[in-house]
Amino acid sequence: MPIKNILVVDDSATDRQHLTDMLVKNGFQVFGADSAIDGIAKARQLKPDLVVMDVVMPGQNGFQATRALTRDEETKDIPVIICSSKGQETDKVWGLRQGARDYVVKPVKPDDLLSKISALG
Repeated sequence: MPIKNILVVDDSATDRQHLTDMLVKNGFQVFGADSAIDGIAKARQLKPDLVVMDVVMPGQNGFQATRALTRDEETKDIPVIICSSKGQETDKVWGLRQGARDYVVKPVKPDDLLSKISALG
C-alpha cells in the first residue's frame, strides 16, 4: 500500500513544521499533533498511512505512544517511524522493541527519511 497520508507527532512546532514542509514538498499529505496523547487520538481518528513520532515530549513520551499505537487493534497496522534527537543505539533498539518499524535521528536528512518511508510503502 503506497504511503500518502502521514501524521507527524512532535511537541516542537519548529520540528513539526520542518518535517511537514519536507514531506509536503515530496507529495505527502501531512497532519500534525503536538503531544503523544493528541497523536494517539488523531491516529485513531484519521487512520494515516504512517506516523512519524518524536520521543521526548511532555507527559507521555513517544516510546509509550508507539507502544500504545502498535498494540491497539484500531491502529496496530499503521507503521511508526520514530524521529528523535535520542541517537544512542540503545534508544534505537528500545524504539524498535516498542513496535516502531524504523528510527531516524534529528536533524533529519530528507533522503534518509524518504528512503525509510519508501521502504515501508
